[in-house]
Amino acid sequence: MTVARAMTIAGSDSGGGAGIQADLKAFSALGVFGTSAITAITAQNTVAVTAALALEPGLVAAQIDAVIDDIGVDAVKTGMMANSAIVDVVVDRAARGRLPKLVVDPVLIAKSGDTLLAEEALRAVRERLTPHALAITPNHPEAEVLVGHPIEGDEAVRDAARAIVAMGARWVLMKGGHRAGAELLNLLHDGRSFHELRAPRVDTRNTHGTGCTLASAITARLALGDDVPTAVAAAHAYLQAAIAAAKARAIGRGHGPVHHFHAWY
Repeated sequence: MTVARAMTIAGSDSGGGAGIQADLKAFSALGVFGTSAITAITAQNTVAVTAALALEPGLVAAQIDAVIDDIGVDAVKTGMMANSAIVDVVVDRAARGRLPKLVVDPVLIAKSGDTLLAEEALRAVRERLTPHALAITPNHPEAEVLVGHPIEGDEAVRDAARAIVAMGARWVLMKGGHRAGAELLNLLHDGRSFHELRAPRVDTRNTHGTGCTLASAITARLALGDDVPTAVAAAHAYLQAAIAAAKARAIGRGHGPVHHFHAWY
């Protein structure tokens, strides 16, 4: 029996709602075997990030290679990169064709507002990692950082999508969770056409890990053989259900996590 395999290269969230922990939950929920390479350890909960430590780049590289050399991988996502040296480890493996169907979640800011990416790593993500991405999934503030200016209005979002694809990504998913409005709009673009994914907003504080979960769900669907539009549509539906199912749960005093296993309990 062939088993689909997905890898996450990201930071660890001690609160269990985002990062590596959210990625592995989403992989499992969607029927994919998940592996990981941890880039950083964070002390965080639903309220704040209180400490973070980046791992040595050589150890990150060793984790990636150990998994690929034995288990293999069908699709990969990146999350928190921490610094430019770790970005370069990922870029090196991608350039050698070892990271297929790469989904880049450019994690810059935690739900609590804490910064998760060192300044020198931003240019590395934008200039060296993005060109290797099959898809990149910035939220609104992250997209503004990537393009270097505020994005105001619907047409500006489309212009920013075009600019990010011009950086080298084959697809960009402009996430709309941070924008105002009763309806959520995620916009998928490949340099030619736009695909709109809409959903009513759920009135809940339990949205910790939404970005990680969406990117890892896309990665899981790519590992299962979907093309990008199909994977994004399936991941979008999965995440909306996970947010809705988390509304009634009380985990922590801040932004609680989404319910990754809503289909089972």
